[in-house]
Formats: sequence, C-alpha cells, structure tokens
Amino acid sequence: MTLQPLGIVFGYLLLALGVGLLAYRVGGSDAEDFYLASRTLGTLVLLFTTFATLLSAFTFFGGPNLAYAAGPEWILVMGVMDGILFALLWYVVGYRQWLIGRAREYVTLGEMLGDRFASPGLRGLVAGVSLLWLFPYVMLQQMGAGEAIRGLTGGAVPYWGGAALITLFMIVYVMLAGLRGVAWTDTLQGLFMLSVLWIAVVWIVGSIGGVGAATRGMVAANPDFAALGGGLYTPQFIVSSAITIAFGVAMFPQINQRFFVAKSATVLKRSFALWPVLVLLLFVPAFLLGAWAAGLPIEVPEGANVLSVLLSEYTPAWFAALVVAGAMAAMMSSSDSMLLSGSAYFTRDLYRPFVRPDASDHREAWVARIGVAVFATLAFVASLSRPGTLIEVGDTAFSGFALLAPPVIVALYWEATTRDGMLVGVGVPQALYLAHVLVPTTSVDVGGTTVDLLARAYGGWDVALAFMVLGAILTVGVSLVSSPAVDEDAAAFAVGGD
Repeated sequence: MTLQPLGIVFGYLLLALGVGLLAYRVGGSDAEDFYLASRTLGTLVLLFTTFATLLSAFTFFGGPNLAYAAGPEWILVMGVMDGILFALLWYVVGYRQWLIGRAREYVTLGEMLGDRFASPGLRGLVAGVSLLWLFPYVMLQQMGAGEAIRGLTGGAVPYWGGAALITLFMIVYVMLAGLRGVAWTDTLQGLFMLSVLWIAVVWIVGSIGGVGAATRGMVAANPDFAALGGGLYTPQFIVSSAITIAFGVAMFPQINQRFFVAKSATVLKRSFALWPVLVLLLFVPAFLLGAWAAGLPIEVPEGANVLSVLLSEYTPAWFAALVVAGAMAAMMSSSDSMLLSGSAYFTRDLYRPFVRPDASDHREAWVARIGVAVFATLAFVASLSRPGTLIEVGDTAFSGFALLAPPVIVALYWEATTRDGMLVGVGVPQALYLAHVLVPTTSVDVGGTTVDLLARAYGGWDVALAFMVLGAILTVGVSLVSSPAVDEDAAAFAVGGD
C-alpha cells in the first residue's frame, strides 16, 4: 500500500524529468532561451503553461478543503469571477507588455519599468517586492507536497520527506530545462490534471449514488451550502477575493513573464480567450468534490486534505496515487515556473544592474541556475515550520502581488507617469500591507466597539483593496507634481512600443 503509490509518483517525476532533459538538448544556452524559450511559444503550449503554472497545491487541496468547510460557492470566486477577470487583465496588461517586450527585448517586469523610468531603484524595488511575495507561494507548494505524500503513504514518508522530495526534483529540473522544458511539461501536466480529476469525479459520484444523492447529502448535512451568500461567502468576501486573486495573478512573476513569450499577437489573443473555459473545467470538479464530502460518512482529521480522504475511501489505491501524482504535477508546474521567474528577477533586476553590469548572457544563465537552488532550499527550510494553512499562505501572497497591479497599469497606459509616482505608488501600499501582515494586532476602543487597527479585513472587505486604490491614487497624484520620465521614448513606450 506504500510502495505502489510511491512508485506511481516517482514514475511520473521521472517522465517529467525526461521531457526536461529533451528540452535542455534542444534549447539554447543563452539567458533569453532559459527565461523565455526565445519568445516562440504557440497557442496550445502558452495556454497550458499558463494554466498549469497557476494550478498549485491550493487547487487540489486548499480549495476543496475550503469548499468542505464553507460550501461550493468558491467556484464563483475562482471558477467564474477570476476566470473572466484574469482573462481581461491578460488583455489589458499582457497584450501591452507583449508589444513592449517584443520591441525592446525585455525579460522581466522590473526590467521594463526600470528602463521606462531610467530608474535602477524602481527596477530593484519591483524585483524585491516580487521575490518577497513569491517566497511564501513557493513554500506553499512544498507544504502541499509534504502533506500529499504523507497522506498517500499513511505516514510512512513524513511531511518533511515529501517536501524535500519535491524541492530536490524542482531544483534539478529547473536548472536543466529552463522555460522551454517547463512549458512542454506544463502542457502534459495540464492535460493529465484535467483527465484524472474528471475521472475521480465520475468514480466517486458513481460510488455514492450519483450527483443528486451527493447534493442531497451535502444539503442535509449543512443547509447553508445550498444558499447563495451563506456563511463565509458574503458579497464582500467574494468581491474582495475575486479582485485580489485576479490582479495578484497578473503580477505573479511566473505569469507576468508569460506575457512576453507568445510567438505572435494572434497566439496571445487566442490564449486569453480560451482561458475561462479551462478554469471552469478544473475548478468546478475540484470544489464540488470538497463540498459533497461534507455530506458523506467519512472522517476528515484536523489538518488533513479532504480530497485525499475521499480518494482513499472511494477509489482504489492505484487511482488515488494517480490523482496525487496529478496534484504533484500541479505543484511542480507552479513551483518550477516560480523558481525560474524568481531567478530571472534576481539575476536581471538585482545581480546584473547592482552587482555585475558587464555579466555575459552565459554567466547570467548560470547565476540564475544557482539562484534556483538557493531560493528553493530557503523556502523548504521555511516550509518545515508550517506558518499557517495553505489558504492563509496563498491569500497573503495574492494580496501582496495585487498591490503592484494599479501602478503598473497606470504606467502602461499613461505617458505622464513619473519615476517618483511609481516609487511612491509601489512602495507605500507595500509597506502598509506588510505592517498588517507582520505587526501584532493593535486594538482600540471606538464608541464601545473594539477595532483592530491592523486587521486583514474591515467589515468583510479585504484591506488590500484599499491599498490597491491608494496605490493608483499615489501614482497619479505624485506624477502630477513631479518631474517626467527621463526616457525620451516614454510616449512610444506608453502606447505599446509602436
């Protein structure tokens, strides 16, 4: 019961490694090929590499657990609202970035903004903020892997062993494959994840008497699950989550860099048009399984993954191992891209401008590979302390990235944006949000009501929304009273590099 599931997971890891080795032999050794696959991705690969990169431990474990505890309406946030919102942002931000990146051969968001405003400081600030919030999200994948393998083997492999396995594999794989290999395996992983998840739904639903029986059991166990907006899912929560997740995703380094890699404008437009369909195909079954589990006669221990319990109860061990391999695929397809993008931000935006401006492309590519190993190892060490649930860790990172979006959008569309406006618009909201995340709560009495001055939400609204608005206001306001950008081509930059 332990060796068979582990054998399936190891077999899958080896298959992915084989694809990475093939990509290493085909690709070039320069930095642009390592980071961006020489900007040659077609529709299928671009769509699925973006899709698989976003499908992390949260999709397979955090999301179903949330649906199990609070009901199936999370589908509205992830499956519908963010499927549509992010597709729109892919056009608003991604298409403009693709035009500019193609014209000026940019690799990272920080490089693009630093050049736009002739500001190494802004370039370093954007990279630093991005790496700060990327760290907990890489850690989230390692936490998910540790829990998945521990549950799959009945505790024979401890949590730290599962997290160490995925960390070691990620380091080796990313150092070899670069974006070309990551994109190829992402395509295979995306198709694999969709297939095994839908088979799991059919198998489990068949075992419990059909969709009707599953839904009736869910409603009988918790009638609130049948009411829109019940329990956790207030309008404030749904809107806050949808906005912070969608805008945060657009600023994720591993997603934002994919705005640069399309082979043509047609490829880019086809990809974001198909995006909502793929999102629904994955999130609907994953979250419905979690919600249906609330009405089933199963025992879900505290801290356990409801999806793992469902599979153990209603499917054979070999199929449960396949689904966990799918979950591992989700984690890997997120983590490898995160590590690759993190190394790009480190080498292009910190190492090259501040440490070794004359570094060759070959040297830069190897510094990036070393950065992958260091970043992954540090995240693994941090993951051993389990600093919160998968949902809490993921939510913190989404909101931190979302704060970058308003200043970036202003800079992409308003040529009067200035360097000072960007520095203030990015820096101040990040500092305020970090205070809400890191500083202990401070409560005061207001008219007999205790108010937490550093709460993460006020009246159900995520505090990150207020900081997003503040970022836009500061960027525009400070730009109106400060000197214009030094770059003489700022106007051409702002309208897409044409």
